[in-house]
Amino acid sequence: MADFFTIDNLLTLLMLTLLQAVLGFDNLLYISMESKRVEESERQKVRRLGIGIAIVLRILLLFVLVEAIGYFQDAFWHVESSWLHIELSGHALIVLLGGGFILYTAVKEIFHMLAPIDLETEGDGAQRSSVGKAVAMIVLMNLVFSFDSILGAIALTDNFFTMAVAVVISGVLMIWLADRVSSFLQKNRMYEVLGLFVLLLVGVMLLSEGGHLAHLAFFGYPIEQMSKSTFYFVIAVLVLIDIVQGRYQKKLLRARETRAKAADAA
Repeated sequence: MADFFTIDNLLTLLMLTLLQAVLGFDNLLYISMESKRVEESERQKVRRLGIGIAIVLRILLLFVLVEAIGYFQDAFWHVESSWLHIELSGHALIVLLGGGFILYTAVKEIFHMLAPIDLETEGDGAQRSSVGKAVAMIVLMNLVFSFDSILGAIALTDNFFTMAVAVVISGVLMIWLADRVSSFLQKNRMYEVLGLFVLLLVGVMLLSEGGHLAHLAFFGYPIEQMSKSTFYFVIAVLVLIDIVQGRYQKKLLRARETRAKAADAA
């Protein structure tokens, strides 16, 4: 415990907390989308309970990875043929399954958004999920998202207590931010489309990462991992397009209202 309060450990703790915070953005987005499936009165409870359980399981996952990291990194299944090459490890499998599920969720929600229903009654007619199922999905995807950040933490330090404290701090920050992100999306529903496409991009990024970890190649062409810088650049472009489109749409609406008033006056 005394070793924890050294300058090196405190600086490492700061770096780990920042790492968890940066990598937790897509996690917050998923939590917000999943919590929408339950009744409005239960949403805050679902978010806090899901993240709280995930914090405990993250620490357990951290302990397991510290003790058995080699088993997750070593390939347990090989395929070599004229059109397919794969060396599947536990790490790659978790990332691939998580990316596939997030991609499926984003596409399903986008098609649901395009369905011909009344926006005013959408919340009442939408398919609801139970609290237990929503909490379970938040916990499961939280663990998928945390896998890389935990591996990054192990690369930065071998002090388990420092890593555990960083997980707890990032979890508390996530609980604090989850309600605010969900509230913002609820009040600004036009940003839900942006959020879903960011989630879609997260799924693609995780699939590319999992394919790269598994050394996946089709017809001799390997799957390359999408870099984090590319990911955040595309998100920045999407946000910029959304802002410009929103302002242009408001300009068109004002012009239409002006013409309508002029026509009524005439």
